[in-house]
Formats: sequence, structure tokens, C-alpha cells
Amino acid sequence: MPRLKSRFLPLALFAACVLAAGCSEVNNTIDKAQACLEAPKIITDLGAQISKLTDDPQAMDKAIDDAAGKLNDVADQAANTTLKEATDSMAKTLTSITVQDANDAVDALQKVTSESAAYVEKVAQACS
Repeated sequence: MPRLKSRFLPLALFAACVLAAGCSEVNNTIDKAQACLEAPKIITDLGAQISKLTDDPQAMDKAIDDAAGKLNDVADQAANTTLKEATDSMAKTLTSITVQDANDAVDALQKVTSESAAYVEKVAQACS
């Protein structure tokens, strides 16, 4: 009887590895799907928020920085390389925007709007 157990041990280990690999793939798919939903939502929310903050440069600057932080979190979780790179790039773009006065606020609004359109297109391609 001990001989029977020794034959099944490698088979059991193999099955466990296959199962673990399958679960890993499911987690990557969930991460991608979640990132594909969260990233555009962050950008949409930012656009709506900063369009109301053109008279408050400090609040706009904070909103942009907060969105960049959220995008960094999404990029860290993204299983898809294209999605991760696009999200990292957008977060870096947002981080580079500084709003100190009303003129900066107008420029920031224009930059975020134009960069967001390109970013959402990249996300759509990566998520399709």
C-alpha cells in the first residue's frame, strides 16, 4: 500500500500547481478588469472636480495630486503591461502639473483635459 501513495504524491503536487496557476490567472484577470474600470473613473472624476476648482488653485492642485496617487495605486495593481505603462505615464503627467494661481489653473485644466482624452483611449485599447 505505501507504494500506491508514492505514485499519487507527484500527481497531487502537479494538480496543486496547476490549480495554483489557474487561480493566479483568474486574479490577473480580475486585476485587469478592476484597473480597466477604476482608471477611467479616476480621470472622469478628476475632470469633473477640477472644472469646478478654477477659482481655487490650491484645491485644484490637491485634486490633481490625489488623482495621481490613485492612478499610481491602479498602476501597481494592473496585470496588463500596456495598462500599467499608460497609467504610470498619466500619473507622472499629473504629478508634473503645479497650480499656484488662476493662470496655472486654466493651463492645468487644459492639460488635464487633453492628456485625459489620450489616456482614456490608451486604456480602452489595453482593456479590449
